[in-house]
Amino acid sequence: MPIAQEITYRLERLILDGGLAPGQKIPSERQLATRLDVSRSIIREALHELQGRGIIETRHGKGSFVSQIVPGPEDERPLMQMFSGHPRTLYDLLEVREQLEGQAAQLAAERATRSDLHRITKAFERLEAADPLSNAPADHAFHQAIVEASHNPVLVHILSSLKNLMLLTVQASVANLNPKEDLRSQIGKHHRQLYHAVLRGQARAAQRIAMAHVRYVREAMQRIEQQGDEVIRMGVSQGTSAKPATAGECRKDVANQE
Repeated sequence: MPIAQEITYRLERLILDGGLAPGQKIPSERQLATRLDVSRSIIREALHELQGRGIIETRHGKGSFVSQIVPGPEDERPLMQMFSGHPRTLYDLLEVREQLEGQAAQLAAERATRSDLHRITKAFERLEAADPLSNAPADHAFHQAIVEASHNPVLVHILSSLKNLMLLTVQASVANLNPKEDLRSQIGKHHRQLYHAVLRGQARAAQRIAMAHVRYVREAMQRIEQQGDEVIRMGVSQGTSAKPATAGECRKDVANQE
C-alpha cells in the first residue's frame, strides 16, 4: 500500500491497542517521523487523513489529540440526568463496572507491557498515599490504568467514554464507605490484591478480585439503604467537575521519570 496509507494504518493500530489513549496528545510530526522512519510530509498526510475521519482532533495552539471514538454522554444527555433522578442508576453502573473491569483486569494481567506495569504501579502508589476520605480521583485513575493495560480497544474506548459516570460511582463509594473503617480496610485490601495479581500475571485471580471488589462496593451501599440510611450520591455538577488524575497523567509522570 502507499506509504502514507501504511503510516495511517499503523497510527490507527496504535490508537486501537491503547498505545495512544482517548484524549491523549499525539506526538509531534518530528517525533512521529523519527519513530516511524518516514518524512514529516508523510506524517502530515497521515494525520490529515485521521483528522478527516474524526479519529484525531486538532486543537488550535495545542496540537492533535486522540478523539473519543465511542461517543460519550455529555452532562445534559439523558443518562447523566437519569443518574441524578433515579437512585437505581448508581447500582446499574456498578453492575456494568463489575463485568467490564473484571474482563479488563484479566486481559491486563495477560497483556500488560513493562511500561503498563510501571504506570499501574505509579497509580497504585498515588492511591495508597491519598487521603482515603477524598481519594476518588486516585481510585479512578488506578482502575483506568488497568483498563488501558488490557489493550482491548473496545474496553478502553467504551470505559473512557463513560468516565464521568464511572467517576460518579467511585465518588459515591468514597463518600459512603471510606468513612467506615472496616469497609475502608476491605476496599484497600481489594486494591492491593488486584495490583499484585495484575503485576504477577495472574489473569483469573485478577478478574475474580476486580469483580469481587466492585460487587462488594455495590452490596455495601445497598445494605446502607436497607438499614434506612441515605446513600450519598454525587450530583451531576459535582461529579463532572471533578478532574481525576488520569492514567494518561500517570503515563506522563512515568515518561518524565524515565
